[in-house]
Amino acid sequence: MAGYRRLSQKTAARKSMLRNLVTSLIVHGKVTTTETRAKEAARIAEKIISLAVKEQSNFTTRTVLVSGAKLDDKGRKILRTATSKNDRKYDVVEREMKTKTVQVDMPSRLAARRQIMNVLVETRDEDGKRVNTVNHLFNTVAPRYIGRSGGYTRITKLGARRGDAAPMAILELV
Repeated sequence: MAGYRRLSQKTAARKSMLRNLVTSLIVHGKVTTTETRAKEAARIAEKIISLAVKEQSNFTTRTVLVSGAKLDDKGRKILRTATSKNDRKYDVVEREMKTKTVQVDMPSRLAARRQIMNVLVETRDEDGKRVNTVNHLFNTVAPRYIGRSGGYTRITKLGARRGDAAPMAILELV
């Protein structure tokens, strides 16, 4: 018996389709697709969610010194004029040093994030802004399932699709 469904597609197309399905599931919470695709995507989603839940709080915080541009009251960068050795004038952005608290992953969490990056793809929200899907998984999705050991997804059958009569289903996070 095979370890996975081929879904009548070549390997690259199948992997790409499943990666997109899992990413949409993580970001939006549910996705409508065929039953067999939903079952395969659920297998992948369960594995990455359980990995994220396991490593969810495995980090430390550190205060670091960062350099940033000085901003005026309207949020624009403050410029000063400088002169080069050749007596040419140019603008330089004024900078200031700030302290910032950053999150530092432990090695096992970093490895888990890299494994998850191999599955999830980069996506954009309705406004066109980039969504970091791995951060969304660790910061939003994983904390909901801390006390739960598996069973993060649900498949609800919808019936036959009009046109080709393919059995449809909704794959959603519980």
